[in-house]
Amino acid sequence: MKPETESSVDGNKSSKNWAKPDFFPNAENIPEKFRLEGGVSINQTLIAGELREWHGPFAEVRSPVCLRAAKGAEPEPVLIGKTPLMDGDTALQALDAAVAAYGQGSGAWPSFSVAQRIEHVEQFLTEMRSHREAVVELLMWEIGKTRKDASKEFDRTADYISDTIHELKVLDRRSSRFETVGGVVAQTRRLPVGVALCMGPYNYPLNETFTTLIPALIMGNTVVFKPAKYGVLLIGPLLKAFQTSFPPGVINVIFGRGRDTIGPLMKSGDVDMFAFIGTHKGASALKQMHPKPHRLKAVLGLDANNPAIVLPDADLDLAVSECVAGALSFNGQRCTALKLLLVHESLAEEFVSRVSTAVNDLVAGMPWETDVSLTPLPEPGKVTYLRSLVDNAEANGATIANEGGGQVNGTYFHPAVLYPITTEMRVYREEQFG
Repeated sequence: MKPETESSVDGNKSSKNWAKPDFFPNAENIPEKFRLEGGVSINQTLIAGELREWHGPFAEVRSPVCLRAAKGAEPEPVLIGKTPLMDGDTALQALDAAVAAYGQGSGAWPSFSVAQRIEHVEQFLTEMRSHREAVVELLMWEIGKTRKDASKEFDRTADYISDTIHELKVLDRRSSRFETVGGVVAQTRRLPVGVALCMGPYNYPLNETFTTLIPALIMGNTVVFKPAKYGVLLIGPLLKAFQTSFPPGVINVIFGRGRDTIGPLMKSGDVDMFAFIGTHKGASALKQMHPKPHRLKAVLGLDANNPAIVLPDADLDLAVSECVAGALSFNGQRCTALKLLLVHESLAEEFVSRVSTAVNDLVAGMPWETDVSLTPLPEPGKVTYLRSLVDNAEANGATIANEGGGQVNGTYFHPAVLYPITTEMRVYREEQFG
């Protein structure tokens, strides 16, 4: 991969550049250091410590970055790789490996000392850091994350792993002490739960996924890990690191459609802990597949429809800045993003005007360009869904306050500031996630 430098944004690039015919580049216009030459394909899975070649069907991975095949041609999402479409039988092999490695709590990994497990996680962290450039580049191309934010996601994840190691050392030291609680002298030790199934989201496919995966591993659980639906290619460079850093069966990685792979795992009853970041509907459906859902430990990060509340005495400059950042960081594709702005009526008109200006001052562009805040969306059909929310709001009395709001260019959707909003509108009731 190329060294970390960023392409410059043309001095005349404005917030309206997204509407121009040349918003999406020709292949030759992409700076050489950011080209994904030849694409990236994952043709292996990690099961029982073995990197096994996959000889079945594959899924194509297309970037939200659209390219023009020739001058004047319509831009199309570019094919950047492929990933295995594994079946239920293969997924169950991964689960069997995790069950065997756990050995009902008597396997080598859960029997290791805290210091031994930390040593393995530290080895993985060292290996992971050596792939920083590859992971950052794949985050840019597969989910449209800006280079700045992709780099931040990688570095935050590495820091999180280091912090987790530190906190476990603190917990382990405390476990050697005796405590008196309610007249009872006790010593507290933490034990692993068993076999964990870890699934992460596409918006932070490294960071959010590893916030459950790493704690599960370091505490002595064995894991079956299925990457997100999008943002999956970045796992390719890390497969070897997983293999060499952990004993066989401790971490097993599967790829494919959730309905083909996750259903059989849950129905088996051999999953003891379910770590999932996504929608509440998805989490509920998967939990109910387990034969004993009441005994299944669940670590869930689910959807949200978050409001910001702006009161009459608010500092409007600060409020506008925070609301725009909170709403549109990574194009609003965050469960913690602000989806609704509840503003006191005495401020409403001025606030809407200022927010509209601030939104249109944001620069749209390709992920490798500097100063870019808004990028194409990775989820197929997302721009159509967002446009339908705008149409519904307009049909029910809302107006688009910012110039160009709600307009579409390929996989790019220009943010729309809608006002006024009422409770019957879909945009009020649904989490837009964009």
